[in-house]
Amino acid sequence: MSAANDVTPTGAKANEAILNLTAPNGSAAPNFATRAIHAGDAGQDPHGALTAPVYMTSTFGFDSVEQGAARFAGEQQGHFYTRISNPTQDLLEQRLASLEQGEVGLATASGMGAISATLWSLLAPGDRVIADITLYGCTFAYLDHGLRKFGIEVEFVDCTDLDALKAALSDNTRVVYFETPVNPTMRLMDIAAISDLVHDRDPSIKVVVDNTYCTPALQRPLTLGADLVVHSATKYLGGHGDLVAGAVVGDAATIEQIRLVGLKDMTGAVIAPLTAFLVLRGLKTLQLRMEHHSRSAQALAEQLSMQPQIKAVHYPGLSDNPYFGLCWKQMEQPGGMIAFELKGGLEAGMAFMNRLKMIKRAVSLGDAETLCQHPASMTHSTYTPEQRAEHGIAEGLIRLSVGLEGVEDIWSDLLQALEG
Repeated sequence: MSAANDVTPTGAKANEAILNLTAPNGSAAPNFATRAIHAGDAGQDPHGALTAPVYMTSTFGFDSVEQGAARFAGEQQGHFYTRISNPTQDLLEQRLASLEQGEVGLATASGMGAISATLWSLLAPGDRVIADITLYGCTFAYLDHGLRKFGIEVEFVDCTDLDALKAALSDNTRVVYFETPVNPTMRLMDIAAISDLVHDRDPSIKVVVDNTYCTPALQRPLTLGADLVVHSATKYLGGHGDLVAGAVVGDAATIEQIRLVGLKDMTGAVIAPLTAFLVLRGLKTLQLRMEHHSRSAQALAEQLSMQPQIKAVHYPGLSDNPYFGLCWKQMEQPGGMIAFELKGGLEAGMAFMNRLKMIKRAVSLGDAETLCQHPASMTHSTYTPEQRAEHGIAEGLIRLSVGLEGVEDIWSDLLQALEG
C-alpha cells in the first residue's frame, strides 16, 4: 500500500492533518477513505449542512463592478458563471485532486469532454500526439477521425514497447496518451518507465493517462511521473450508473489553461451542479466499492480460466498474466474488469451473452450491477475490422464489468451461460 493510504494521524498530528485536507500533494492528509469523504470541507456550509449543497445557479452576483472585473481578470478568487466554476463543482475538484495527489482538478460533463478539452488545450496544427495502439472506441475516433482533420499528427504505438515509443518521439510531439489497464484488452502500461522516457527526451511533453479503470483508489499515475490524469467519472467514480461526467487532474497552470480554453471556449463540456453532487456522493464509498469489485473479479477470473469453453482470460491478477508483476508494482489491486475469449469466436461469444440472466448486456462499467458487452460490435465499433485485428481487439472478445452482487450469484449466471 502507498504512503497516502498508510497515514494514520493521532493526537495533535490528527488535528493538523484534518486542517490540511486539501494539501495538494496529499502528504499531510489522512488516508484515502477519509479524504474521499472530507477533502475540501475546510469551508463548512454556513447553515451546518452535513452534505454539501447543490448550487443550482447559472450566475453569481458581485458586490461591486470592481469585484466583478477582478474575478473576470483572474485577480480575485470567486465564482461568476457556472460555465467556469461553481461551489459544488469546486468541492468535487478539490476532492479529486486530493485523491489523485495532484495540484488541481477540473470536472467536466463527460469523460470525452475531459479528454477533448485537455487535448484541444495542449495541441495546435502541426503538433503530434502519440497514443497507445488500443484505446476506448470514442477516444480512438476523436484522435484518428477528429484531430487529424485539424492538422494534428497522430501516431499509434505499442506503448508497452519502450523502444518503439522512443523511436516515435519527435521534436513536434506534444502529448503521449494511453490507458492502463487498456480498454478492453487489459494490457498494462508501465507509467513510471514511460514518463521517464518521455520526459528525458523533452520535459515539456505531457504524459496523459486515462485512469478510469483503476480510479485513484487503486492507482495514482501522477505519483509515478505522469503529468495529467483523465477520467470518465460516469464509471467507478460515480459508481451507480445514474450520471455522465468526466474529470482531469494535474498541475495548476495546465488545468487553468484547460478550464479557460478547452472547457470554456472549445467544448463547453460543463458539468451540471447536480451531477457534481452525485459524483461527490459516489466518492464516499469509492474505496469500499473498488475493494469489493477487485475481490470478486479476482475470484471470477480464476474460475473462468479453468473452464474448457474459455480460450483466454485477460486479467492482471492472474499469476500467469504477462502483466502480473507490473500490476502489483503500480496498482493496489487488479481491479474489477475482466476480458475473455470463448472458443468458437464471435458466434460463441454472442450465444454466451444472450444466455445471461442476471448479468446485464450493457456498455459502460463500474456500476453496482455486473455488465457484459461485446467490444467489436459495441464500444469499439469505431475501429474497422482490420484496425481491431491490428490493435489486439479480437472479434470474440467479451468485456465483463464485475459488479457488487454476491460473487457466487455472478458466477452462477456465468456458469449456466457457459454450460448452455
